[in-house]
Amino acid sequence: MFSLLRYFPSYFYFISIALQAICVIHCLRKNNQQRWIYLIIFLPMIGCIIYFFSEIVTVRNLGSIQTGLGSLLNPTGRIRRLEDNLRFTDTFNNRVMLADAYLAAGRTDEAIELYTSSLTGAFTENDYVIKQLIAAYFIQQHYEELIPLAEKIYKHPEFARSKTQLQYACALSYTGDSQGAEREFKKMKTRFSAFEARYQYGLFLLRAGRSEEARHIFRDMTDEAPHLSARERRFNRPWILKAKEELNRA
Repeated sequence: MFSLLRYFPSYFYFISIALQAICVIHCLRKNNQQRWIYLIIFLPMIGCIIYFFSEIVTVRNLGSIQTGLGSLLNPTGRIRRLEDNLRFTDTFNNRVMLADAYLAAGRTDEAIELYTSSLTGAFTENDYVIKQLIAAYFIQQHYEELIPLAEKIYKHPEFARSKTQLQYACALSYTGDSQGAEREFKKMKTRFSAFEARYQYGLFLLRAGRSEEARHIFRDMTDEAPHLSARERRFNRPWILKAKEELNRA
């Protein structure tokens, strides 16, 4: 075996050590039998592979992975299963899960119907469903229905600087409440963050004929971009690029 190892690249040794460390730590944390540690140490790669598929990636985990991949590759199949679940057991959770699947698949009207019917009894004030319903109304441009729902959860701590608050601000703008919309946009206007909200605020100012103020927001966004972490830049890249486009139009 050792004669074979010399044909592998030098980094193979370090990969083997890393795998051993991971498996041993997992073994100790789970209080697994001592025999696993001997197997991992004295048969480095083979022992790690056996331990990995015996103790870390269980049949249950593989089932979860397969389910996730199946949902990604075949969303229609997942929707059918959720529809069957709801027909068999009409519960709040089954309704919401199906509504979420409809929303993700672009079947927004059906999602709205299920979200609305879920807001009854003990779940009338359910935050999650209200937020999802707001998102669905926003997609359909049903701003008049969106606004009162947002106002129901307005004072909740998680509403501040959330996607829901942004949708609320835009809805106020589109329904002619410019003062209310600007109030909400200003609450979300924070340096080095909230790039989507600030971009939408800039568009709001452009629609109001306040182009210089809009340019100031877009310029701040582009100036801040180099100072963001790599992860923050990737996440906010679409809004930074859109801000640059608006600056180039002037």
